[in-house]
Amino acid sequence: MKIVITGGTGFIGRRLALKLLEKNDLDFGRGQGALDSLVAFDVGEPDPPFPDDPRLETVTGDVTDPDQLRALITPDTDAVFHLAAVVSAGAEADFDLGMRVNLGGTRTVLDVCRELGTNPRVVFASSVAVFGGLVPDVIQDDTHLNPQTSYGAQKAASELLINDYSRKGFVDGRALRLPTVVVRPGKPNKAASTFASSIIREPLQGDRVDCPVSEDQAMWLLSPRRVVDAFIRAAEMPADAWGPHRAVSIPGITHTVREMVDALTEVAGPSVSDRIDFKPDADIRAIVSGWPMKFAANRGRELGFQADGSMQEIIQAFIEDELGGNFAR
Repeated sequence: MKIVITGGTGFIGRRLALKLLEKNDLDFGRGQGALDSLVAFDVGEPDPPFPDDPRLETVTGDVTDPDQLRALITPDTDAVFHLAAVVSAGAEADFDLGMRVNLGGTRTVLDVCRELGTNPRVVFASSVAVFGGLVPDVIQDDTHLNPQTSYGAQKAASELLINDYSRKGFVDGRALRLPTVVVRPGKPNKAASTFASSIIREPLQGDRVDCPVSEDQAMWLLSPRRVVDAFIRAAEMPADAWGPHRAVSIPGITHTVREMVDALTEVAGPSVSDRIDFKPDADIRAIVSGWPMKFAANRGRELGFQADGSMQEIIQAFIEDELGGNFAR
C-alpha cells in the first residue's frame, strides 16, 4: 500500500505520517493491507527529521508542479492526503500566491490523480473559513458557503472540485472542514489563528505572549490528536458513506479566549496564564471575527468523527505529546 501526503513535513502532516506508519494495517477501499510506502511531500525539509523508517520517503518540491506530482502519485498510490496550503493570513496578504497554491495546487493534485485512471482516495484539508458573512448562530450542515477571506474562498472552491472529480469517478474524494487546531508546537506562523496556540504554548514554555484579540473572541477548536484521527477515519470510510456530498464539518468545541486562559490556569496554574498580555491587532481581529464560532456538525458525528472532551484535555495532551509531561511553572 502506498500513501502520499502533500504538506507532509508540516505540523499536521508529520503527525499524520507517524500515525499511519504506526498503524500500518490500513484499508483504503482496495482491501486491508500493510503500508509499504509513504511519501511526505512538502516545500521544505522536515524539522526535526523523521525517525528512520524504510517505508518513509521525504521529497521537497512545489505542489503546483504537475511533473513533480506525477513522479510521486503513481498508479500504485492508494491514497493522497492533500494538506499543502498557504495559511490564512498569508493567503490574504498575497492573493496570487494563495490562489496558485491553495486552489491551483488542489487542481494539480486532482488532475494528476485523474490521469492515473485508478480512482485513488483523496482526503483534503478544508477549513471552517468556507463559512462567513450572515450565518446562523450555529452553523448547520446545510448552511451555504460564503467565505469572507481569500483563504476561505480557495478552500470552498477546492471543495467543489473534490465533489465534482468524485462525481465523475476521477477520484474518491472527501474534504474535512477543520476547526482551529490547538495546540500547535513550534513557533507562530502566518495563520490568523496562530495566537490560539501561542497563548497556550508560549506560557507553558516560560515565555510571555501577546494575544491580538479580545477575551470574548470565541473559536471552534480541535486538538492535533483528533485531527489526525479524523484524517485516517475519513480515508478508511467507504465511498457510499459519503454519497454525493464529499465535504463535512468536523466536530469541535467552542471556547472564548477567556475560557481558554481559565483552562490554562486550571491545568498549569496562575503563574503560567499570567504570561499572556492582551495587545489588539486590528488585522488579525478582522479576519478571526468573520469566522463562525459554533457548529452543529451533526453529519460529522453521524460519520463517527469526534471532538475533544474539554479545553483542559487539549492542554494536557499538548503537555504530554510535545513537552514530555513537563512545563515551566
